[in-house]
Formats: sequence, C-alpha cells, structure tokens
Amino acid sequence: MKRFYGWNIVWALALTTTVGYGILYYGFGVLVKPMEAELGWSRAQTSGAYSLGLLVSGLAAVPVGHWVDRHGARGLLLLGSLLGSLMLLAWSQVHSLAAFYLVWAGMGLAMAMVLYEVAFTVVAVWFRRWRHRATFVITMVAGLASTVFVPLETLLVGELGWRSALVVLALLFGGITLPLHALVRRRPQDLGQWPDGETGPAAQGAEASVSARAAFAGATFWWLAAAFTLLRLTTAAVGAHGVPLLLERGYSPAFTAAAVGSIGLVQLLGRAFFLPGSQRWSLHRATLGVMFAQALGSLALLLVPGSPGVWAFVLLYGMSNGAGTLARAGLTAELYGPASYGRINGGVSLVVSLTQSLGPIGAGLLHGLWGGYDAVLGILVASSLLAAACVWQVQATRGRLEGVRS
Repeated sequence: MKRFYGWNIVWALALTTTVGYGILYYGFGVLVKPMEAELGWSRAQTSGAYSLGLLVSGLAAVPVGHWVDRHGARGLLLLGSLLGSLMLLAWSQVHSLAAFYLVWAGMGLAMAMVLYEVAFTVVAVWFRRWRHRATFVITMVAGLASTVFVPLETLLVGELGWRSALVVLALLFGGITLPLHALVRRRPQDLGQWPDGETGPAAQGAEASVSARAAFAGATFWWLAAAFTLLRLTTAAVGAHGVPLLLERGYSPAFTAAAVGSIGLVQLLGRAFFLPGSQRWSLHRATLGVMFAQALGSLALLLVPGSPGVWAFVLLYGMSNGAGTLARAGLTAELYGPASYGRINGGVSLVVSLTQSLGPIGAGLLHGLWGGYDAVLGILVASSLLAAACVWQVQATRGRLEGVRS
C-alpha cells in the first residue's frame, strides 16, 4: 500500500516552522544587544522595527491565506524561504535605522509566508480525521525552536559577531527550508490520493466548508477572534512583563530565568494533553479548559505566596499557552472546513495581531498607575474568563453556519 504523502509534508513543515521560528522570530532577542552596542541604537528604536515586522506579518495574513486557498502553498513557501534568507543577509549589512526598519518589514512578510498559519492551511487540506494529530506533530516539533536556536545563535554571536552570525543563519535558513518546502504539494488528489490517505467513495466527497465571505459576516467568527485575541493579550503581557514582575517581587535573576525559561517546555506538555483531551471531551470543551487554566495560572501568581505560586503559574499558564495554538487551528478547521481555511484563519490572525500590542502597553500603564503588578494580574484573570465566555458563544452560534455550509 502506498504511503500517504501527507505525513511527508507534515514532517517537512514541522522542521521548516522550527527553523522559521528559531531564526526569524527568536533570533531578534539574541542579536539585538550586540547590534545596539555597535550602532548606538536604543532598545525602543530596535523594538520598533521588531513590532513593525509583527504588524506586517499580521496584515499579510489574510492575503497570504487567500493565495494559499486559491493556488496552494508550495510557491508561497518557497518565496518566503528566499525572502527570509535575503532579509537576514540584508540585516547583516545594515548601518542605518531606516534600513533596519525596511529589513524588518520584509522579515514580517517572510514570517507570514513560512510560519504556522500557512502550515495549518496545508494540514486542513490534506487531513480530516487526522487533522488534529498532524497539527500536533508540527507544533510539538516547532515548540523546540527556542530551545534549539537560542543557544546556537548565542554561540554564533559569541564566536563570529552578530553580522557574521546573521550570514550563517541566512544560509542555514535557506539551506534547510528551500528543499523541504519544495516537497509540499497542493492537495492529495494531485498525487492520486485522498485526505488522511483513505480510499473508496467515502473518501472522495468534498468536506463541507463555509466561504470566507459568509464566515466574516457571521457572529461565530468574531466570537472566535475575540476569544483568541483575549488569550493572546495575556501571552503578550506575560512575555513583556514576566521577568520584571518576578524580579520586582524579590526573586533572584537565576530563579526568574529558570521559571520563565520553563514555560517553553511546559507548553509542549500542554499540547501533549490537549490532543487526547479534545478527542475525549470535544474540541469546544478542551478549549474552554485552556481558557480556565490560564485564568487559574494568573490567579495563582496573584494570590499564592512564594515560589509555589510562581510554579503553579508556570505550569498552568505554560500548558494553556501551548494548547492554545492547537485549539485555535482545530476550532477554525472544525467550524469552517478546508476550502477557505487560509483566508478565514488569516482573518483571525489579523485581529489578534492588531490588538496583541495592547497587552504589553496596557500592563505597563497599569503598573505605573498602581505601583505594582497586582492590578495587571487581576486584569489577566478577567481577560481569560472573558475568553472562555467567547468560546462558549462560539458553540452557541455555530449552528447558524449549517445554513451557509456547502
């Protein structure tokens, strides 16, 4: 029996998203300090370029998703690999702030082309019954991106300097992702196969889907976008203020680094639990569990004194943050089907990307007003509970989609 080619694509995308996140997303944090030291730029100036990249990535999500829906992902993935490599090389040569911002605008476009959103769209086309498992494989492998690449990038910068390190990273990024992206095919039917590798008449029927126009016009989409926007607000706030919060409470730099660094590994645990949980209790109930776990994590950090509260937060927040990636991809596919998945998922990404910057900024303002982080944690608890309410509304309104499904 011929092996189902979809799993070849899954493992290829698992590796390319790992490299993509490791270099394009996490590389900035390693390279920014030596770059600032050489060029005399402030952290606000360099962070502005990074924020621009994230904004461009969010704005590009809908047109990128639309392209993948209509033409397939292979050409776009290859273009993203090439663009990412060129932008890394260009970054290695920057001497002006304007050039640096232009580079990061290009990096944002490359990220929109090669990271999770496009990979999840490919999975939605190639898989039905095994869709959650395929997404799980990609996110579990890519979850190791910072674990693998941050030490590697730190070593390269220490041995070669930041400019030469970027040249090596550009060659590494292109050398790995270009040949792997070339393996991607648009749909299983192009190879004489069917989703999940199934055969026979039952496998040949097209999965019912909702058009992007109908999705954007319905309340379910906006409840879905609101739920994951609220989830992302917490993630963005913790990412920017987690270290200062623990240091302000008197924890040592070593303890703080260990606690915050553990979140990445705990995310993998959350993903490992989410897959069987969603199969046993339904995707909707498992997603509600993600939101409640995040609320409990922030509540533990607010109310439980000492290190037990910190580690309870690391466990609950880390697991919910990791599972949230699977929840969003799975719910979007389950609600809307594969036909317009790229554009619809891109719409959710656009809403999330345009609002996530409010997390760090809002947390900073609240900290200044209240003279500490207790108010911030209280808001994060409320935000997670509101996210759960939005997920509940997704379930309450999803029945309306049946009338526009085709």
